[in-house]
Amino acid sequence: MAEESRDSLEAVRAEKLKRIAGLGIDPWGQRFDDHRAIADVRALEVPKPQEGETPEPGPAVRIAGRIMLRRGQGKVVFLEVRDWTERIQVFIGKKQVGEQSWSLVDELDLGDLIGVDGTLGYTKTGELTVFATELTFLGKSLTPPPEKWHGLTDQEMRYRRRYVDLFANPESLQTFLARSKIIRTFRKVMEERGFIEVETPTMQSIAGGAAARPFVTHHNTLDIDLFLRIAPELYLKRLLVGGMERVFEIGRVYRNEGISPKHNPEFTMMEAYQAYGDYHSMMDLTEALICGAIEAIGGGYQRPWGEKTVDFTAPWPRRTYHDLLREYAEVDPGDFDAVKARAQRAGIATAGKDRDVVISELFEALVEDNLVGPVFVIDYPAAICPLTKRKASNPAVAERFELFVDGIELANAYTELNDPVLQETLFRSQLAGMAAEESMAKMDDDFVRALKHAMPPAGGLGVGMDRLCMLLLNKASIRDVVLFPLMRPQVSQAGAVDVEDESEI
Repeated sequence: MAEESRDSLEAVRAEKLKRIAGLGIDPWGQRFDDHRAIADVRALEVPKPQEGETPEPGPAVRIAGRIMLRRGQGKVVFLEVRDWTERIQVFIGKKQVGEQSWSLVDELDLGDLIGVDGTLGYTKTGELTVFATELTFLGKSLTPPPEKWHGLTDQEMRYRRRYVDLFANPESLQTFLARSKIIRTFRKVMEERGFIEVETPTMQSIAGGAAARPFVTHHNTLDIDLFLRIAPELYLKRLLVGGMERVFEIGRVYRNEGISPKHNPEFTMMEAYQAYGDYHSMMDLTEALICGAIEAIGGGYQRPWGEKTVDFTAPWPRRTYHDLLREYAEVDPGDFDAVKARAQRAGIATAGKDRDVVISELFEALVEDNLVGPVFVIDYPAAICPLTKRKASNPAVAERFELFVDGIELANAYTELNDPVLQETLFRSQLAGMAAEESMAKMDDDFVRALKHAMPPAGGLGVGMDRLCMLLLNKASIRDVVLFPLMRPQVSQAGAVDVEDESEI
């Protein structure tokens, strides 16, 4: 829509707002009690007339919502009104609503919010309809909505103006309602299993608990730099030391890294820790959480993912890291010369890199994209897992798993390392060839001090909630399941941020 045309339409709406106020009606509305969700109204039993019969009036109803469509003229107008549950047709007749409500009709625009009192019934054409007896004005939309209510098709603009996307594109609203169900189900499953939800600091003095580049901020009074957390792990494990035996947290974490269809700089993570468990306990928990979420949103365990179908029926396969490397990279992980040669053929530099760093890069390059899943990849090289307990039968292997679906990592879990002496040693060990931001070798003296008070053997789990929602709701980009994804503003020639015209990151 041209800017001049939009300005003209907004001027017309502004005049209507004045006329509404002139009728003695508050154009911004007041409290509107006892209205029912439109989905509930549509579920009411109303006798549907047979052909040739006169429709019978149904029950009295009260609804509220946004005007999505309008047709008719003269003394009869039909509206489509939508709330966050459904849509319904509204019939407005001058005779039925009286002068006060009818005086509003000429001032109504698409996008306005209204309340409707009336009776539920069917029109002669068989359309379920609220036959209005009274209108209540609840809010004026001064900006025209997308043309014909399907004009907001530009994907980037949908991300930038999510407030319009939600009411203009019903499928977008349903996505976020389903996301809420998934997160609510996670809480329900955790509470049923005896876990308690806690909150840990989002500003931390050490960027620990994961391998990532942090965001840095500054506390003026204390005159210290702080990091937005990249993981809540080390604080949650302190709680295990304190005697809180089953804890979890669902919250935002922040990583100052790239943006892609699978990455947003801030995202939602669920982390959980279970005293006296291990990574097998966490596999069982992961299946229960995700299967519970699927049952909550419906649609079955055979779920579409792009042009594929993913079968989430439990139990899920458990494959060792080294077996998968042998299968897809066609190399024996125990033969480092062969591993280096295969890595070099895959375009991976090997000079000056620790053995397990090379193996890890080879796994990422040649194995992960083949993991259709869901599949638990278990038993990782110990050197790249400094927070993980080693297998008693083989100290070179860490009791860790990652859950993959179609090459996407959804969950990461360990049998937690609780040896303070080994933990301190590993915090100080920087593997050759691994960038500092990709390493978890960040010394946290207080965490080691906590471990010296004895942390019970435990299993720990982290689940990326945004990626899970992508997969379960069949969305190609993480931005489709994040209400307000980070976007780069474009600076105008005057130096101001132009929120009307911004380029995508």
